[in-house]
Amino acid sequence: MRTSELGHPRRQVGLLQLGVMFFTLMTAFIHIYLAVQPGEELRTWFILNGIGYIVLLISLFLPQLAAYHRPLCYTLIAYTALTIILWFIFGQPSDAIGFATKGIELILIGLLILESRRPYAGSKESPSLPVH
Repeated sequence: MRTSELGHPRRQVGLLQLGVMFFTLMTAFIHIYLAVQPGEELRTWFILNGIGYIVLLISLFLPQLAAYHRPLCYTLIAYTALTIILWFIFGQPSDAIGFATKGIELILIGLLILESRRPYAGSKESPSLPVH
């Protein structure tokens, strides 16, 4: 196990993690892009959604939160699923960029499921919430 200078476990970054990063950033930036379009009624929601993706992504790979990696994976999965559900509720299914974004989000969910099942590099067993 490798550790950082601060003593936190250092996770190996492979193709799976790069995929999670790439697809999370893609959906975040698409939502932020949509927020700055003239006349966008859901501007605030798009900005908050994009920022939420970025914050969850940073949290997922932050060494200080390594013990919470699996719960953070599940949180990002739920957040992404909620985004897809709200897209239908707000009545956006006819938008082409929406379909592309939902495809990206479905891929992200798949990658996050795979990531959540990986052995945890920071301990002898798979990640779980710390026991007090």
